[in-house]
Amino acid sequence: MLLVLVLAAALWGLGALMGTPRRMRWTMIGVLWLGVVLLHLILPVGHPLRLATGEAAAPWLLLGGFAALFMGYRAVLRRVRHRIDAKRDVPETGGGPFRPAELERYARHIVLREIGGPGQKRLKDAGVLVIGAGGLGSPAILYLAAAGVGRIGIVDDDVVDNSNLQRQVIHTDARIGMPKVFSAKDAVTAQNPYAEVLPYKRRLDEETAEGLFPDYDVILDGTDNFETRYLANRVAARLGKPLISGALSQWEGQLSVFDPARGTPCYQCVFPEAPADGLAPSCAEAGVLGPLPGVVGAMMAVETIKVITGAGAVLRGEMLIYDALYGESRKIALTRRAECPVCGDAIAGSRTDA
Repeated sequence: MLLVLVLAAALWGLGALMGTPRRMRWTMIGVLWLGVVLLHLILPVGHPLRLATGEAAAPWLLLGGFAALFMGYRAVLRRVRHRIDAKRDVPETGGGPFRPAELERYARHIVLREIGGPGQKRLKDAGVLVIGAGGLGSPAILYLAAAGVGRIGIVDDDVVDNSNLQRQVIHTDARIGMPKVFSAKDAVTAQNPYAEVLPYKRRLDEETAEGLFPDYDVILDGTDNFETRYLANRVAARLGKPLISGALSQWEGQLSVFDPARGTPCYQCVFPEAPADGLAPSCAEAGVLGPLPGVVGAMMAVETIKVITGAGAVLRGEMLIYDALYGESRKIALTRRAECPVCGDAIAGSRTDA
């Protein structure tokens, strides 16, 4: 028996020196074992070869059986590990049960009494459409993804410009010239691979809004032009979707939640008409403090989370105004206008009749 073990060790060592794959070396040892077993089964008792290899076949059969069990166990273990690794490499996105890594990631939310497990599940199942991946959209998108919102749509037709990087923190210098929606998607995926990002490289128009808004629970408007703001407000109000809107000017920012489906004013109640040219200059014309969009955009993400989870008091019927230059903030009450063409009494009455 010792002779066979020496031969097996010699085969293994010689194969290692020659660079033979491990599987081939195990195959050679298996052939040696099979030859020894056949010798004991074919040759008569007392034959010199049988005496030299242990006299009986039983020990070799037992050894082969244990080896087969060990190799089978290792094969099953490798298969299980491979399946686990494959699942880790392809994170689950959107709704569905939480994976262990997600529970650890969102633990600080789950221990909050106002959110808890049910609130975090609502975030995972929710969809938020963000209009604009610029100053306000950048922090809002990142914080919504980090918070565990399962599906984030991003609408923007612009590309990353060097002048954006002073405040639009979702983009990087290396992505100058890239469409903002794809730059934002790369940033979100790097931050939270469990969030699903749907980029829409286009300018928001009536047809696009009508097609996209029904697929999302909350609309977040971070644009810098009144045409898009009025359009988003009009379609969101018609579909009964809460609209979280923010705006910036130099050192000041403001935000509110417009949700006429719940009896609060809409955007056009507060701003019946767009201001005349020159009265509301853009950020490019008037300038804007770099961190200010981060402050207001993060507040917009907070309001979005509150709307989805039902936590706290949402800024419905109120506008929060933040003055960064003097470090002050205040809230003002907003009043619904009965004659509003978007959510006024005439519109509400026609929807009730329908």
